[in-house]
Amino acid sequence: MKLQVLTTLAAIVAVGLAAPAAEAGARGHTTSVQGSGGKGYTRSTATARTSTGAASTRSTQTNAGYGATSTRSSTYGGGSYSGSSQTKFNNGASISRSASVQNNGDGTASYSASRTGVNGQTANVSGTVSYSGAPK
Repeated sequence: MKLQVLTTLAAIVAVGLAAPAAEAGARGHTTSVQGSGGKGYTRSTATARTSTGAASTRSTQTNAGYGATSTRSSTYGGGSYSGSSQTKFNNGASISRSASVQNNGDGTASYSASRTGVNGQTANVSGTVSYSGAPK
């Protein structure tokens, strides 16, 4: 099932890379919720977009010291897409994933994806898919 999703994504991205980019710019937001007895949390987000990519950071931290920070980035254009994300937890553990798709220009698209779990286990997949048609 996961391979089918990736190959479908590769074909969609390959023919859809001509879509207009989202509005460029940067934005962010921070929310702090505090309760009685020192309980509470702070959540912040920051996002930046350009005509060829995007990056974002999200963080949630509790007053008790628990929390996680996630970063994501992507680049696209010229018939290719590349994206990655990583989440780091306050206890030192982390998880990550990345994916890329390249339109080969001959009716095929190449893709690769990898992920690393919290215990360091990894999974990788790659391949080439055929597609037909053009974006409308």
